[in-house]
Amino acid sequence: MIVDIVVNEELKAYIDPMTPDEYEALERSILAEGCRDALVLWGETLVDGHHRYSVCRKHDLPFKTMQNTQFRTMDDVHLWMIDQHLGRRSVSPFQRGVLALRKREILAQRRAAVRAAAKETPVSTEPADEAPAAPSVEAPISREVLAREARLSNNQVGMIEKIQKQAAPEVVEAIKSGTLSINAAAAVASLPVEEQRAAAEGGGDELKQAAKRVRDARRKPRDESKAAKDDDAGNELLELRQRVIELTAENEALRHELAELRKL
Repeated sequence: MIVDIVVNEELKAYIDPMTPDEYEALERSILAEGCRDALVLWGETLVDGHHRYSVCRKHDLPFKTMQNTQFRTMDDVHLWMIDQHLGRRSVSPFQRGVLALRKREILAQRRAAVRAAAKETPVSTEPADEAPAAPSVEAPISREVLAREARLSNNQVGMIEKIQKQAAPEVVEAIKSGTLSINAAAAVASLPVEEQRAAAEGGGDELKQAAKRVRDARRKPRDESKAAKDDDAGNELLELRQRVIELTAENEALRHELAELRKL
């Protein structure tokens, strides 16, 4: 079946990569039973069925397609694919966080575009019941909602956001491969990029050691501060005890003076 299909590279970034074994299993299934499920398109753009499409093209096999008429813009397609992947258990926590942050970014861009269009639209002099309705602006997504959709904690979303902004590509790859945890990667991302890359060249153990050094460096000032506070508290207690001793002595002296005066 000859169909003009466009594979959008940005959309491919949302697709879970298959392992060689998974791809071979899909290939065997399609060769034996054909491509039973229709590929989902928006116009000519492939939205769902990328792996099946790859197998069918490889072996010149027929396939069916169906149009999704709910999409109005490419942003709608992106958001649909993000929501699909956020609901899949096979997607790693890090990738879910990346997708959730991408969703927030798309919605923020959409809000900005709506506001910009509203500013450029001249004020209508038509009666209220005849004037066109103003475009609605979607409310911003809070970090709590974002974390809930990605099945992550607020803290994890914050760390993933930091990793996206500060981590070297080698550190990001270490997370994706499972070599480094989100927590450790966020710590390593605090280092200069050159130090991150040097640690990545040393392998997973070196990256973990780099994360430990960052955590220890953060913990040390807190520990020193706590020790200083403890010392201050101890000094204050000693001063209070000394003051109590002094007041007790003064009180005893006053009692003695009072007793002497009564004898007169």
